[in-house]
Amino acid sequence: MDLFEIILVGIGLAMDTFAVSVCKGLSMKKMNWKSAIIIALYFGIFQAGMPIIGYFLGTTFSGFVESIDHWIAFILLAIIGGNMIKESREDEVEKRNDKVDIKTMLLLALATSIDALAVGITFSFLKTNIGLAVTIIGCITFSLSLIGVKVGNKFGDKFQNKAELTGGIILIIIGLKILLEHLGIIVF
Repeated sequence: MDLFEIILVGIGLAMDTFAVSVCKGLSMKKMNWKSAIIIALYFGIFQAGMPIIGYFLGTTFSGFVESIDHWIAFILLAIIGGNMIKESREDEVEKRNDKVDIKTMLLLALATSIDALAVGITFSFLKTNIGLAVTIIGCITFSLSLIGVKVGNKFGDKFQNKAELTGGIILIIIGLKILLEHLGIIVF
């Protein structure tokens, strides 16, 4: 996986955290930068940490699945992307609160980073530089989460569904590209 693809994966993964950050910003009466940084740190650390766990799980079992790893990568990314697209179409409004206590943020960070675990497994199959990948994913997530809080505080709900939809499409396209490359079909 090249640098551009890692950046796209990072953006795709960060769309869930961006959407939740928009909700957190929306619930703030006045922009609170300390809370915004705490939110961004939780999301950035979890989105960077989960692929590491997935990577080590994937490398442990890579010998068993090496011949079908491209299919696994495609299926995982397609499922994650499809779920994000589905969630972007739902009208359900998430419960909003501006709390940034440990319990609230751990639950939110864990819930939004489960897909990053699956991407980490994919990274192991593709022999991706995990250090570079998690650094990029963590920085992108931190930045987009911080922006999300500000956007939510300023503009409200308008961008949440669009962010999830965009992230889902990006992950599906990357999964399809991986599959087509391994099948010998040339993709730019």
